[in-house]
Amino acid sequence: MKAAQLKKYAKDYQLDINDIPTPEISKDEVLVKVKVAAVNPLENLIGTGSVKLIQDYAFPLTMGNELTGVIEKVGQNVETFSVGNAIYTRLPLKKIGAFAEYVAVDANAIGLLPTNLDFVTGAAAPLTGLTAYQGLHEELEAKPGQTVFIPGGSGSFGQMAVPIAKDMGLTVIVSGNAEAKERTLASGADQYFDYQTENYWERLKDVDYVIDTLGPDEFDHELSIIKPGGRLLSLRTGPNKRFAVDRNFPWMKQKLFGVAGAKFDKKAAEKDVEYHFIFVRSSGSQLKDLTKIIEENNIVPAVDPTEFHIEDINDALKLVTSGRPKGKVVIMF
Repeated sequence: MKAAQLKKYAKDYQLDINDIPTPEISKDEVLVKVKVAAVNPLENLIGTGSVKLIQDYAFPLTMGNELTGVIEKVGQNVETFSVGNAIYTRLPLKKIGAFAEYVAVDANAIGLLPTNLDFVTGAAAPLTGLTAYQGLHEELEAKPGQTVFIPGGSGSFGQMAVPIAKDMGLTVIVSGNAEAKERTLASGADQYFDYQTENYWERLKDVDYVIDTLGPDEFDHELSIIKPGGRLLSLRTGPNKRFAVDRNFPWMKQKLFGVAGAKFDKKAAEKDVEYHFIFVRSSGSQLKDLTKIIEENNIVPAVDPTEFHIEDINDALKLVTSGRPKGKVVIMF
């Protein structure tokens, strides 16, 4: 089968298209024929080695974290899925490989494809959907009636996070570009700031939570609007000691992450705010909950119209890194 593989970490890495054997499955896995794989900023973090302290890989590495497909074979212990099922998944971090014609994946990491999505739109849902779900439920422990602000929430993450937050009974405020305002409000956002004409930090105060999608340059502004006892959850600013401890990392990694995140922890503590960092994990049970939310709210993620195939993977990665995609970038099989 064809697979797009990384041969080493590098700042200017390229993926090679190689012919490799179709994977064998264990008794707890299913073999999936990949229909569509999504291309995410996470690929660039992996390819450059930026997350190797969180998860290091052996080479050559078949890349890709998110996909839709059809089950072609099931392991002897798998009872909840059958041959022919259409599924979607964020692959387990330790065993990625969506950029291939077939993938062996633990049955506990997959969910049935929502009925309102096809293979293309479905490929844009699991990674951002699980990030939002885990962030809101586990990291923030958000409760009905509380307020969450998502700076930079007009992109693919916000498309999933806004309706999930509204489903939990939260008040949702978003900042982003003017073009996405009506779409974001239609998805359930209660208030929207056009970042080009409005400074949210001059208008907001005492919000319970902020979910940061923009990174460290925005940290001080985000911190300034959170009430004492609130939480700031980042997808980009970087891990801290809390992140390492929660994941039972070895003592040395806890120390390294503690040093790396100390500046942000200190600033947050001065405001009586907790700083959290999220690195999304696979979860079939959470995908089941997510599917229900997607179907009930008819959430259909936006997908960039550019048609890519596996041979075009490096062009697709370039569009994600330095282009302006009009939704999630995907490759077709």
